[in-house]
Amino acid sequence: MPRSSETSSRPKHEGVLRPEILDRLAGLELVARRAVEGFMAGQHASPQRGSSVEFAQYRAYAPGDDTRRIDWRVFARSERLVVKEYVEETNLSLNLLVDASESMGFRSLGWSKFDYARWAAASLAHLVLTNRDTAGLVLFDDEVRGKVPPANGTPQEVAILRELEKGAPGGGTTAVGSVLEALAPRLRHRGITVVFSDFIDDVDAIMRGVRRLVHGGHELILVQVLDPLETTFDLSQLARLEGLEGAGRLKVDPRALREAYLEEQRSHTEALKTGMGALARDFLELTTAEPLDVVLSTYLARRLARARGGSSA
Repeated sequence: MPRSSETSSRPKHEGVLRPEILDRLAGLELVARRAVEGFMAGQHASPQRGSSVEFAQYRAYAPGDDTRRIDWRVFARSERLVVKEYVEETNLSLNLLVDASESMGFRSLGWSKFDYARWAAASLAHLVLTNRDTAGLVLFDDEVRGKVPPANGTPQEVAILRELEKGAPGGGTTAVGSVLEALAPRLRHRGITVVFSDFIDDVDAIMRGVRRLVHGGHELILVQVLDPLETTFDLSQLARLEGLEGAGRLKVDPRALREAYLEEQRSHTEALKTGMGALARDFLELTTAEPLDVVLSTYLARRLARARGGSSA
């Protein structure tokens, strides 16, 4: 898989979370409350009996039961006193894994893949924590580089944002597969685990890590973040490619490489999609040119519809 960066005179990104991204989350709040529940897609309930909104069963009334839970319609039909029991919902737990390897620093726009990934992670953390659920963060390359253990509340959002703001791509190579395998036994808060990466790693290694997490009870979602130039290779003149992660430099005619590069890119992405599809898990393809709030709201709404038995188109 090519790992290259075009030499560019574009202005350097300032390396902080853009506040307008989080400001525009007000629009996402219209779908957040229900969408976050749908996001869990069946993982958001425990076998404990409580008084939540999902009906579980009837049982005979016993002295001391709350009379408000008596089903008077059943009594009218059968003269039997029964009370409703419900499935008690537990808090959603969201694990955010953000790739901070050197290849995530690639940019043809004013921001890198890493910038886009951390804006997306910050947005999801905001949505989940606003709903009083739990979120945690891991930054990684070929090993864990930073983390915020899962918790809830406003201080947790501040901690996640600070860790994302101080993070930077560079140093280690992309090793998604081995990192997922290493993290699997350490992620004790089972729930949704979202991985943001360009996934420039061996597909078999990635899928080994994915299966380890899925078998451990996690609802895993892979979010592939690519720069638009990586999806088009739209270069028409001789260019000096500076390989990331120790790949060196090379002068090439992009027109001669374009077809082979795009075929390799498509093949790699398709293999990941096929692997995730076989496990009935989501694989989301994004480019850094897409409006983040639109992408997230569309995806969350689609998962909500699917959880309710609707279309996932």
